[in-house]
Amino acid sequence: MINNIIITKLSIHKSEKGDLLHGLRYSDYGFQGFEEIYFSRISENTIKGWKMHTEMTLNLIVPIGRVRFNFIESDDKLKQINKRLEIDVHIDNYVRITVPPRIIFAFKGIGSGVNMITNVANLIHRDDETQNIPLERFEFK
Repeated sequence: MINNIIITKLSIHKSEKGDLLHGLRYSDYGFQGFEEIYFSRISENTIKGWKMHTEMTLNLIVPIGRVRFNFIESDDKLKQINKRLEIDVHIDNYVRITVPPRIIFAFKGIGSGVNMITNVANLIHRDDETQNIPLERFEFK
């Protein structure tokens, strides 16, 4: 496991009129504050990444579809993988992944139709605190 990544099982409240999916409460373990929520749609078999935030803590949730995440803890020069975590998130594995700064990540749509990620971030996105890394740099598993 990568240091300081928190995987939290989330509850789903079933209803014949439509389910209610829990996301995040201010009292949840790992909550670092809130400044922005954004959604990312990803097509099947498409990979987005690699990215690394230098300050932002992310809380990633997949309310729709199926997404495979790869997280990498690397050396300071981003050349060597120290630790790696791969996880598929979907309604049958409904979790929130809390990702601290300086973790490299990418994700792939593995469900047909719409795949959507929600990020509850402790900071407003800024280009100067995000590092984009070429997809070829690391193997996506």
